[in-house]
Amino acid sequence: MKHPLFRKISVCLLLLVMTVCAVCPGAWAETADVTGETDQSTEPGTEPTVSDLGVEDGSLELSCQSAILMEATTGAVLYTQNAEEALPPASVTKIMTLLLVMEAVDAGTIHLDDTVTVSANAASMGGSQVYLKEGEQMSLEDLLKGVVIASANDAAVALAEYVYGSTAAFVDKMNERARQLGMSNTTFENVTGLDDTAQNHLTSARDIALMSKALIAHPTILQYSSIWMDSIRDGAFGLTNTNRLVRFYPGCTGLKTGSTSKAGFCISVTAEREGFSLICVIMGAESRDVRNAAAVSLLDWGFANYGLYTAPAGSTDPLAVTGGVKNSCALQYEAFSKVLPKSKIASVEQKILLPESVAAPVKEGDSIGTVSYLSDGEQIGQVNITAAETVEKIDFFEILRRMLAGFLLI
Repeated sequence: MKHPLFRKISVCLLLLVMTVCAVCPGAWAETADVTGETDQSTEPGTEPTVSDLGVEDGSLELSCQSAILMEATTGAVLYTQNAEEALPPASVTKIMTLLLVMEAVDAGTIHLDDTVTVSANAASMGGSQVYLKEGEQMSLEDLLKGVVIASANDAAVALAEYVYGSTAAFVDKMNERARQLGMSNTTFENVTGLDDTAQNHLTSARDIALMSKALIAHPTILQYSSIWMDSIRDGAFGLTNTNRLVRFYPGCTGLKTGSTSKAGFCISVTAEREGFSLICVIMGAESRDVRNAAAVSLLDWGFANYGLYTAPAGSTDPLAVTGGVKNSCALQYEAFSKVLPKSKIASVEQKILLPESVAAPVKEGDSIGTVSYLSDGEQIGQVNITAAETVEKIDFFEILRRMLAGFLLI
C-alpha cells in the first residue's frame, strides 16, 4: 500500500498539471475563436428606410408641400413626401425653442418655478401672444404653457432671453443644436418663426421630425402639449391649444402648429396607440383644415400598417471560461426594437449565437456573441451579447494557492 504522503503529492502534481492546462489552453487543445462564431452580415442598430418598408416617396399624395412620418423611439421613417426641402416653418420653429428650454430645465440651470421679468423686447412681439407687459413677472412654467399651448411669441422671447441672456445668443444655440441633431436643411434666424423680415429662416419636414423626437424625449413637455385648455395669471387669462388634434384625434399627445402667409399651415403632431408612437410633420398646407386632414390621414395610415416589435434586455446561461480565475462568465444583452409591417411582427424569431467557451481574460462589456432577430427567415437586426462581469486570467500564485488548498484538504 502506498504511503498517504505519496498520494497527497500525486494529487497535488495532478492539480498543478490541470491548472497549467487551464492557464495555457492553447498548448493542449484548440479553443474557439469568438469573433469567428458571430454573424456580422447586418450592422446592429440599422433602422429601416422608406425603401426598406416598401413605400414610395409621395405615394399617398397628401395635400401639402412636404411631409414625413417617423416612429418616435427608433427614428425609423415610415413615409416621406418632399421631406428634404427647406421651407419656412412658422411657429413650428418653437419646437427648437422649447427643446433648449427643456434641456436647461432638466440640467437644473433653470427651474419651472423661476420668476421671469418680461423685457420691452419680449413685450413688443406681435402675432400669437399672451400680451405680456414690460416689467411683468411670470413663472417660467406659465411662460412655457404660453408657448406650448397658445404659441405665444412674446413668451418665447421672454424664455429665450432668460435662458441665454439675449435672443441673438439663443438663436446661435438653436443653430448649434440643429447641427448636433443632424438637421442639415435648417437655418434659424429667430426664436418664434415670424418670417415677415426673416431672409433665410428655413427647415425641412425631416429636420422638424428630428427636433420633435429630441423634444419629446423630455416627458414633461407632453404634460403641457396634451392640454386642451388652461389658464395663466391665476386664471385670469385663458389658453386654448392651437393644435386641435389634441382634442379630436385619439391618442394625440401634442406637439406644435404654425402658420404664416409665407409658410402656409404647418404642424408637427405626436400620437401614441398601444405603445406605438408616431411623429407626423406636415408643411405648406393651404389651410388649417387641410393641414389637419393631411396629418390625420398620415397618422391613420401609419397606425393601420405598422407596429413596433420590441424584445426586452436579457441574459443567457453563463459561458465557460478557460484559463480564468472563474470557470464561467455571466452574459447579458440589450433590448431590441424595430418598426415592422404589422403582419410581420408575430413571426419574429430570436437566434442566439455563442462560442462553446472563451479564453480568459474577459473584461466586462466585451462582445462575446450576438442575438439575431429574424422575420420570415430574414434578419431584421441584432444586438451584441456582452460579458456582464470581468474574469481575470489565472496566474502562478493562484495556481499555487489552489494546489496548497487541495493539499491541505486531502
